[in-house]
Amino acid sequence: MTVIGHHVDGKRTAGNSTRRGDVFDPATGRRSGQVALADATDVAGAVEAAERAARDWRDASLARRTAVLFALRELVHARRDRLAEAITAEHGKVLADAAGEVQRGLEVIEYACGIASALRGGFSENVSTEVDSYSLRQPLGVVAVISPFNFPVMVPLWFVPVAIACGNAVVLKPSEKDPSAALLLAEWFTEAGLPDGVLNVVNGDKEAVDALLDHPGVKAVSFVGSTPVARYVHQRGALAGKRVQALGGAKNHMVVLPDADLDLAADAAVNAGFGSAGERCMAISALVAVEPVADALVERIAARMAGLRTGDGRRGCDMGPLVTAAHAERVRSYVEAGVAAGAVPVVDGRDVTPDGEPAGFWLGPTLFDHVRPEMSIYTDEIFGPVLSVLRVGSYDEAVELVNASPYGNGTAIFTNDGGAARRYQHEVEVGMVGINVPIPVPMAYYSFGGWKASLFGDLHAHGADGVAFFTRGKVVTSRWLDPRHGGVNLGFPTQT
Repeated sequence: MTVIGHHVDGKRTAGNSTRRGDVFDPATGRRSGQVALADATDVAGAVEAAERAARDWRDASLARRTAVLFALRELVHARRDRLAEAITAEHGKVLADAAGEVQRGLEVIEYACGIASALRGGFSENVSTEVDSYSLRQPLGVVAVISPFNFPVMVPLWFVPVAIACGNAVVLKPSEKDPSAALLLAEWFTEAGLPDGVLNVVNGDKEAVDALLDHPGVKAVSFVGSTPVARYVHQRGALAGKRVQALGGAKNHMVVLPDADLDLAADAAVNAGFGSAGERCMAISALVAVEPVADALVERIAARMAGLRTGDGRRGCDMGPLVTAAHAERVRSYVEAGVAAGAVPVVDGRDVTPDGEPAGFWLGPTLFDHVRPEMSIYTDEIFGPVLSVLRVGSYDEAVELVNASPYGNGTAIFTNDGGAARRYQHEVEVGMVGINVPIPVPMAYYSFGGWKASLFGDLHAHGADGVAFFTRGKVVTSRWLDPRHGGVNLGFPTQT
């Protein structure tokens, strides 16, 4: 049985720990390998390698750092199909969706290629007589990135390229459920010219997470996962004196006003609710229909769902399996709870006949109507292909419902009324808002992150917030005698 190890100091290693975790192909239910689960000693070795590398990498010129990132961009672009196949093999999402994930990660690499502009400081001349003052940003040192199973490429790439471009060294702990894609990325970073030790990958579970949170050599931690774990990571990391950005769970609402284009809204609800089998922190899981459109909207959504094909992501299906048998059973239990609570199962995913092996981790797209706010299918983050429709009588009721949620990750409103859309984006207590856009994930030069229980920490991922998170500011005040020097050099100025 293949054992998936770690990537430390530029090479693969099995580590010291003898603990192993199983890795599955979700579409077949078969175990495809085992992953080494790091202990505190393994984590310490990775951090030590990063500390050694960080001392030189922080002094590398911006030209050298960006040269590595440009080379990485070309490698990832040329091998994107291979990366997508690795995602599908261990996560289960369909190949087209996996390719889209790679593309969004590429966009952050491309943003990091322009880090020289993002790191520019300010300069004020003669703040006092012959005294100048200027600001600059410097790297933190060693930073940790802890990423989830649902985006094994995109989420690491939200953080790692920006951290490295800013001059830090990184220890990445991917999900133990689908670790192979992160190891490919680490190998390609090395191939692109990144010095050994600047990026290290340690696979593991909670033991590895705790070791990263406690290690004094780790200066900052970036995390994406469920809200309970995000809260834990933030608290434990902050207690250890680290800078922490912990992105948590979500219950994303899509509000449909009576003047909306219902065909467009139905398409969006299906795409945003069931893509990646609903295993997205930005998935639409609660559709708020402002009457009198609910009946017509539900009918349109159900009609579109009838044409979806659930099955093996390598067979051209629309939706793949869930990531593990345990997770599939958990989502199934929420469907059962919704039925028991009185919600109307318009489309019941438990009845699906998948285009795949029977032992796969299957649950088809599920649509509930007449959902009430106290039901668990509404209050809890299910993280599966379950879409709940709630009916309200007015715009004000819709906003009140959305703002009452403890989460504040993403939301969308569908309307043809510009005034209503502008009012909604102002009033809603959510970090990312889409107007006739169901999944409002920002481009890499803006920052990704939510409000309330969807984010613990002050700074969001990538964009300007990402640069601020992975650097610290310094202000210099200087006075110099008037320089008297000269010399002739007709050579073209270069940077090294």
